[in-house]
Amino acid sequence: MGDKSDKHGARLDDQLRHETEGLVRGGGPTHAERGNDPEPVETDEGRDPTAASSSRTVGAPPGMSPEDVAARSEFAKVLAGARYPATPDQLSAHVADEGAPDAAVRALGDLPKRQYDGLPEVMDALGYGHETERF
Repeated sequence: MGDKSDKHGARLDDQLRHETEGLVRGGGPTHAERGNDPEPVETDEGRDPTAASSSRTVGAPPGMSPEDVAARSEFAKVLAGARYPATPDQLSAHVADEGAPDAAVRALGDLPKRQYDGLPEVMDALGYGHETERF
């Protein structure tokens, strides 16, 4: 019972084999009409899709460094659930309750004393970069 399936009957096995015969034998698409074939993308010709791209820093949008992205992510995690607008004291108390590192608690407590409307304002006040363009 080498190529037979124990999940299907012999009739269904034969039907599936017939339906996939073109894929198995042929090296290209199995469409009967040429217009149904997918068109190749011209910009991909000669490019190795597995090669690393050197035109941009991986994981960092323009205007930010990878360190900025990591720091913003960590602050976003500890500031999750904070209610805005908030003062620096409220933000530092919130992250202290969340178990954030002492350095994060101090950094938020040392922010200029004013109301912050959201994480982007907090991150700008802390001196981290932000995106210069959106995709």
